[in-house]
Amino acid sequence: MKVGFIGVGSMGGPMCRNIIRKSGEEVIVFDLNAEAVKTCTTLGAKAAASIAALAADADVIMTSLPMPRDVEAVALGPGGIAENARQGTVYFDLSTNAPSVVRRIAQQLAARGITMLDAPVSGGVAGAEKATIAIMVGGDKAAFDAHQPLLKSFGANVFHMGDLGTGTVAKLVNNMMAFCNMASAAEGLMLGAMAGIDVRKLDDVIRNSSGNSNAYRLMAERVMKGEFKPSFALDLAYKDTHLALELADELGAPTPQAAQAHNLMRLARGMGFGQSDTSSMMRVYETALKREVRSG
Repeated sequence: MKVGFIGVGSMGGPMCRNIIRKSGEEVIVFDLNAEAVKTCTTLGAKAAASIAALAADADVIMTSLPMPRDVEAVALGPGGIAENARQGTVYFDLSTNAPSVVRRIAQQLAARGITMLDAPVSGGVAGAEKATIAIMVGGDKAAFDAHQPLLKSFGANVFHMGDLGTGTVAKLVNNMMAFCNMASAAEGLMLGAMAGIDVRKLDDVIRNSSGNSNAYRLMAERVMKGEFKPSFALDLAYKDTHLALELADELGAPTPQAAQAHNLMRLARGMGFGQSDTSSMMRVYETALKREVRSG
């Protein structure tokens, strides 16, 4: 089986490299960044000259791209998957997308005999490197079952969520909750610091009490070290939350906490922190209050 992988950047790169190392399948890669491609070809992948060439040669295609518009361009645009993939090709979009966009793309691909499944991932760059990420898949169950070994080569927790689009819904809900947790963590840590408490001791309490969560720990570790190099860029968190709020709008679902977290991210982006880590939400408070939350 030939696996074509489009988008081998910060998340796609480690996922693709695990496929190369563990699946035993032939892998073809394409990315606009030559260095990103090289990290895969040095492990044995073949570089495609174009998206069109990759799509024409692959049995299975995977994309890991920043924005829904990027996925739509690669799937349906000139020289893309729809124009060049063979009938019977299976396409997994690993990006964080909008359910409505996923369904629109899938409908047009289906008319050409291409089966699309949405398969967004969660676990960050570290999880992608260790192949411990969760993969949330929506779409044809037979196609999912047939490709489980491939999915498990780069993800430890693989879930079939239901019909097309349900993987994307699960991802948006998960990320929305995580970012709300991080926004709450920023508020709490700053409140404790302003009250004069030792923030390291406060952190110890929270980690062993009901305020604990993975999102809290990620926020606290970075904030107290003052390290905001992106693991997951705030711009991407803003995009994911925006997609969750759009879905809530479509469904008439109230999401007041997510809206507040989204506004906090908007402030952080306005202050120039968009390319920093999502934990830079704390820097809105630090900038406004002219004090930092650090562990010593």
